[in-house]
Amino acid sequence: MTATEPLTGAALDAAVVEADHRHVLHSWSAQAHLPSFVVAGGAGCRVWDHAGTTWLDFSSQLVNTNIGHQHPAVVAAIAEQARTLTTISPAIANLARGRAAERILARAPEGFAKVFFTNGGADANENAVRMARLHTGRDKVVSTYRSYHGNTGAAVVATGDWRRVPNEYARGHVHAFGPYAYRSEFWATSEAEECQRALHHLERVVQCEGSASVAAILLETVPGTAGVLVPPPGYLAGVREICDRYGVLLILDEVMAGFGRTGTWFAFDDHGVVPDLVTFAKGVNSGYVPAGGVLVSADVAATFDERVFPGGLTYSGHPLAMAAIVAALDAMEAEGVVENAAWVGREVLGPGLAALAAENPLVGEVRGTGVFWAVELVADRASREPLPAADMARIKTLCLERGLLPFVAENRVHVVPPCVVTDDEAREGLAILAGVLRDVAADRPSA
Repeated sequence: MTATEPLTGAALDAAVVEADHRHVLHSWSAQAHLPSFVVAGGAGCRVWDHAGTTWLDFSSQLVNTNIGHQHPAVVAAIAEQARTLTTISPAIANLARGRAAERILARAPEGFAKVFFTNGGADANENAVRMARLHTGRDKVVSTYRSYHGNTGAAVVATGDWRRVPNEYARGHVHAFGPYAYRSEFWATSEAEECQRALHHLERVVQCEGSASVAAILLETVPGTAGVLVPPPGYLAGVREICDRYGVLLILDEVMAGFGRTGTWFAFDDHGVVPDLVTFAKGVNSGYVPAGGVLVSADVAATFDERVFPGGLTYSGHPLAMAAIVAALDAMEAEGVVENAAWVGREVLGPGLAALAAENPLVGEVRGTGVFWAVELVADRASREPLPAADMARIKTLCLERGLLPFVAENRVHVVPPCVVTDDEAREGLAILAGVLRDVAADRPSA
């Protein structure tokens, strides 16, 4: 494919796929089995290909386009910054970077002092771990098995899922089980029991690892890729107490859950907990330009007043990314985007998914908050056996054929539209998903 070829429509889509498969090495994929899906453009909650086929985006891409696709205020801010200054060394003060830090700190709880900017969520977690180790003088980091923290050295080893196993080169990482009442590791029979036993287990892990060797507990406030596992009431407060008891820092990973996704600015706002470090990316500017960072408490920040922090990135606080952060957060506040996410979750998605669970035998559980939900699918409700991969593949294919772009992970469909989704769009997406699941259930031998 060359720039001079007069291709349009479906022919252009085919050429794009051919060039992509020929030249691009895709992440987390066997290269001989890549999807043939093209996105040429988008607006709000919809995307389309060159042939004009349109999909309602119920994935937010990778759960990051919180403000939707091509928000005009954010696009304009990036263009204006590009006309003014496209790039600058992170050691040099810049207006856009200072404004972005101010906007983020304004939405954080009291006690946070500074922002360390990164290129994304993985290196945000990487640097938060580094800060915790240097601040405490300890080495170990405890995280959970059902988690994903990114694909850099420490972040991927802090991760609990399968992606950790081929990449275990970092030191000092320990894992524990977090609460997941539907598939309890603790033989719990209630949410309260699950919470209590998960906290006991976590504390025992800290004790058995030698509490004086543990620098931090790193948790996704709401584990996202692992299944939108909203923590039970009291769990995060209990983790905070464990951290305080043993002098351990609490790092909350808000890369996926932050900036409106749960219907609050930060997911921990609903749990009465203040961490020591907060990592973020994705929703802070909806991924329009890669950006992430660490919110640093005053206590931890003071560690590096006279001591050099041994970390940095060429594009830390990149002006285009910072302009996108300022514009995105300002637009979200002015347009009530966070409030909209809370409303749609409470009034449309929550009730709609509960109705789906009541009517479809494939649905084992629905759980979530805001515009952050998971539909866990099972072959049998009694045994809770996960729905097989072949059925999940068919669900994804049917959703795409019917105009819905889903987020499918293992035996789950995550319902994660942009925070700007309207009531009507949410109902439209739910109706497509319900129809797909109804057809798949009807075609299964056990149906």
